[in-house]
Amino acid sequence: MSWPAIPTLSGKHVTLRPLVRADREALLAAFAQGFELTMATMAPGPATIDGWLDQIDADTAHGRAQVFTVLDAGGQVVGTTRYLRMNEKHRRVEIGGTLYAPAVRRTGLNTQAKRLLLGHAFEGLEVGCVQIRTDVFNLASRRAIERIGARLDGILRGHMVVGDGEGGTRPRDTAVYSILVSEWKAIKRHLDGLIAAYD
Repeated sequence: MSWPAIPTLSGKHVTLRPLVRADREALLAAFAQGFELTMATMAPGPATIDGWLDQIDADTAHGRAQVFTVLDAGGQVVGTTRYLRMNEKHRRVEIGGTLYAPAVRRTGLNTQAKRLLLGHAFEGLEVGCVQIRTDVFNLASRRAIERIGARLDGILRGHMVVGDGEGGTRPRDTAVYSILVSEWKAIKRHLDGLIAAYD
């Protein structure tokens, strides 16, 4: 049976709904406020967003990704996140491509968004493994991933070429983390506790 269509996932702090073309201007406004520099996930601007949306359409159509628009508690568009590298045969997905406006970083919104994505992955899509990747030098991202409860699988050395922030490029080593379905029950309790603390 094929995986279901992209759902809408809602909590007290955040709503994740399928990204649509009509979100274009609201997303540009959110990205224009600045974004978390990951050296791989770069926020599109006015000149690149249409190609970015075209790629989302293609990846979604081929079953490789499910992309969400992120809304804060007041219903304002504050960013985007996605499942990617989806592999139904092997029951695996990755969570990534996450871009948030500065005002919502390190808040209950991100924790609850990850809780919703992980919950749907394990309980809705019935995956056996969720993967999360980041630049090995992005220590803030790595701490956030580890705080969720994901375990480091290893480092992909020289994994990709990325911008160096100064107009050049550099080889990126990628830290690969994962959560297994056997670990989900404990991690779910942990995340629910973190969210309760924000409340």
